[in-house]
Amino acid sequence: MPATDSTAPTGHPAADSHDLIEVRGARENNLAGVSLDIPKRRLTVFTGVSGSGKSSLVFDTIAAESQRLINETYTAFVQNFMPSLARPDVDALRNLSAAIVVDQERIGANSRSTVGTATDAHTMLRVLFSRAGTPYVGPPSAFSFNRAEGMCPACEGLGRTTELVIDELVDTGLSLKEGAIKAPGYGPETWWYQLFSQSGLFDPDLPLRDYPAETWQQFLWQEPMKVKIGKSNLTFEGLAAKIKRQYVGKDLDALQAPARAFGERAVRQATCSSCGGARLNEAARSVTINGRTIGDCSSMQISDLAKFVAGVEHPGVGPMLDGLRQTLDSMVTIGLGYLSLDRESGTLSGGEAQRVKLVRHLGSSLSDVTYVFDEPTVGLHPHDIQRMNDLLIQLRDKGNTVLVVEHKPETIRIADHVVDLGPGAGQAGGRLCYAGDLDGLKRSGTLTGRYLDHRVAVRDDVRRPTGKLVIENANLNNLRDVSVDIPLGVLTVVTGVAGSGKSSLIHGSLAGRPGVIVAGQEPIRGSKRSNPATYTGLLDPIRAEFAKANGVKPGLFSANSVGACPSCKGIGLVYTDLAMMAEVASVCEVCNGARFTAEVLAYKLRDKNISEVLRMTVTEAREFFVKGPARMILDRLSAVGLGYIGLGQPLTTLSGGERQRLKLAINMGKSGSIYILDEPTTGLHLADVDALLTMLDKLVEDGNTVIVIEHHQAVMAHADWLIDIGPGAGHDGGQVVFTGTPADLVESSPTLTAEHLRDYVATE
Repeated sequence: MPATDSTAPTGHPAADSHDLIEVRGARENNLAGVSLDIPKRRLTVFTGVSGSGKSSLVFDTIAAESQRLINETYTAFVQNFMPSLARPDVDALRNLSAAIVVDQERIGANSRSTVGTATDAHTMLRVLFSRAGTPYVGPPSAFSFNRAEGMCPACEGLGRTTELVIDELVDTGLSLKEGAIKAPGYGPETWWYQLFSQSGLFDPDLPLRDYPAETWQQFLWQEPMKVKIGKSNLTFEGLAAKIKRQYVGKDLDALQAPARAFGERAVRQATCSSCGGARLNEAARSVTINGRTIGDCSSMQISDLAKFVAGVEHPGVGPMLDGLRQTLDSMVTIGLGYLSLDRESGTLSGGEAQRVKLVRHLGSSLSDVTYVFDEPTVGLHPHDIQRMNDLLIQLRDKGNTVLVVEHKPETIRIADHVVDLGPGAGQAGGRLCYAGDLDGLKRSGTLTGRYLDHRVAVRDDVRRPTGKLVIENANLNNLRDVSVDIPLGVLTVVTGVAGSGKSSLIHGSLAGRPGVIVAGQEPIRGSKRSNPATYTGLLDPIRAEFAKANGVKPGLFSANSVGACPSCKGIGLVYTDLAMMAEVASVCEVCNGARFTAEVLAYKLRDKNISEVLRMTVTEAREFFVKGPARMILDRLSAVGLGYIGLGQPLTTLSGGERQRLKLAINMGKSGSIYILDEPTTGLHLADVDALLTMLDKLVEDGNTVIVIEHHQAVMAHADWLIDIGPGAGHDGGQVVFTGTPADLVESSPTLTAEHLRDYVATE
């Protein structure tokens, strides 16, 4: 293992011993006793194949220990209400500074959280309209849709009204005894059913449609009241009132599948007819600046809003105006100019959410802190990557330490210091392969060093299509009546800057058609118990083998059933949710994270219990299950490059790229299908991209059509057919600016994509 090179990058003063983050003996997850020095107030990029240990070192060791040490500064009284964070498995960590993690976790599905509230741009906009708008209607709170004095009374500041579909709640032709209530949890054997049928308020034998109007109103909308059932005084609430409280405004994706499906059927939303979606009351909507209301400003594209605010002058809000302009300009620079401030945070992609979080820090006065980024270039066209790089450098130049987990060579090349982990994934990784400057990386002989200047040649032997898929007059979102033919039986890559309309065209026009399989990066719906084994169906043959070997029922080996640890309910973790802090997970003290009861863990299959099997990686499990249905599923997971993930690893810990490859593995083996992949290179090392291209070719050779939405030049160059959407983002995009082969694009097209693909090819 090469010695750590802690020489200061050219142009910076030499770092003394206190200017190094010292890591000694890091063993978190698959790390094999990693020791290294990381220069402070520098930009350090961590590279390595997927599963090599980058996140384990940066997030689970350095950032986690920083957070734990900060928590220890609180008083014992405060710490008593906080979860106890375990110290990372490391011998020593020295000279840490406060860490700010800017990850790809979605901001949340709270319908009151928007891009404007998440970046504070809406707060500054409220101050501006309060001071400079006419007529004057009150302080900034009068323009807040989250405050009673500003929100629209009809929709309570949500911009849309929600109504319940009563027919999804009940079957009015049935009586209570016959099961009239259709909502989950109200079956004849449930406590909630008893509350309705035995309250004395309703005739359990009478069909609901025969209830008198007053009784029907009480059945649906009765406010909480006390009723006596037997010897107990219980609280009764109308069915519709209770369902509305349980489902309206809640994150349905967080619910179990039956409840989520019911919520999607029973809750219907429409734009508020009173405020037109502006969320504000009439008084707030009457105030204008240069002919624009605050609702107009919130709904317009951020790039347009930046131009509008640049033309506003008011002596009373000069400093605040400067801050608003800086925030809006940063959002445009960072590639978010196509969004609007009223865009709900929960609808952002992982990459968009990360960039929105970054905006909050660009204008911060903090210095000498450690910023930790997880692939900040995700979702960015090569045209936008340089601007992101400039912002990372800007953070560094303010005196901060910037740690970036990244695969893109454009970002690796701006690093002051590079840390390369590997050489492989999982147990084959976790070791320090190189630490030093960029030139040294190129000479190091490591996989990353060898692939840094690797280029995929432009495909010259393009395959002939077997037909075409027609899209006509697509106008979803920013699309402008787009009509385009997509060839069948080949690899088609759809390109364009972020926000140009790629996803609107492909997902909006093709998803849902017969034979179309969409493998996107959106979070996989499921509970905290969900993992690759449950999601792929792999757990079923595993449970069957355990049951057969031990002469017991398969259900015993389900973490959702009788075999689950009663303390953590089969999750293996206990979650603590504090109002002022993010939810924190700690290992269950009863089962020590094993998820099952001691009785279940006593049953063995080839000397392994069910918890030990679920702790295996896909690669390890392939050696354990040498044949049968389990091996077939494991082979597909390995084929899509997921050999390093754990069978029992929570789905919530998977990256967007890993989630997509997991979905792809489930659908592999089908012929005559149309696969849609959304940025499949996300999270892939440069060397893994070649393996991805091989996999895409195999899908095509098996008789499938593959459509890939992608920014990576290697995938563009390898395509049989390219469709470029643009020319810009938002209302500046939405048009097909090129269709043809990669060679045609390089030779003749004037688009941004062509420019960057030409640069990529020229460096071969």
